[in-house]
Amino acid sequence: MKYLINADSYDTAARETSRLSAWLRQTRIYFFLRLLSNYYQINRCARQGKLDRARQVYYSEQNLRILEACGASIHIRGLDHIKASEGPFVLVGNHVSALESMLLNAILSPRIEFTYVVKNSLFKTPLIGPPMRSLKAIGVERKNARDDFKVIIDEGRKRLAEGCSVLIFPEATRHREFLPQRFNSIGCKLARSAGVGLIPFALKTDFLAPGWLFREFGPLCPQNQVWFEFGAPFSREALSENDKEVHRATLEFIQSKISAWKQLPQS
Repeated sequence: MKYLINADSYDTAARETSRLSAWLRQTRIYFFLRLLSNYYQINRCARQGKLDRARQVYYSEQNLRILEACGASIHIRGLDHIKASEGPFVLVGNHVSALESMLLNAILSPRIEFTYVVKNSLFKTPLIGPPMRSLKAIGVERKNARDDFKVIIDEGRKRLAEGCSVLIFPEATRHREFLPQRFNSIGCKLARSAGVGLIPFALKTDFLAPGWLFREFGPLCPQNQVWFEFGAPFSREALSENDKEVHRATLEFIQSKISAWKQLPQS
């Protein structure tokens, strides 16, 4: 099957649009109406029990096309590091906006099977709940850190033993600014406990800004380029020998990418 993101990197193609067309497409109403329509289709597919990996990729690619149509310039690097033959993996990265969850299946699902660690309240959300259950996402309450730790380790090990990689945002919630002290080491602990490798990733998704009244319904910022980069895996041996060093190196990787992206000119 031919996927939209087949190569080891991806860049939004240059495009020419009229000023009127650009203005219409970069309005929040246009963007969120198109997105709502796509999520309705995802939800219906999940409720019918048909949301397999191919459909996960398809609907996530639709999100990518919607974002690009609304002015997003998307850049992805490091996909050569994600090889199913070497997995499963624990994947850990920073969390900026809802945009990353829109695109990660288009990026990762052609290469590996994976699921997310999410807050339990998402399972009760009408449009998001059925897809999350279909993906066998791991739910945590985010009220008691000790209880959440046990759930992530126990359920994460089960998924990994089945060959399904686990993606974690250790910051728990979204932050436009990356602060290392908010990024805990649960990913390293899970990878070490399960005896698998760990892939760090860094992202910049501030194209979608938080809203004043509704966080998800914020303004679009087409001048802010979207970046994803995946680092080389840390082996199970490295994690077994010194998972604290792997955690430190993961933080360094994320910080270095974010610092480099800040130096780039805006679109």
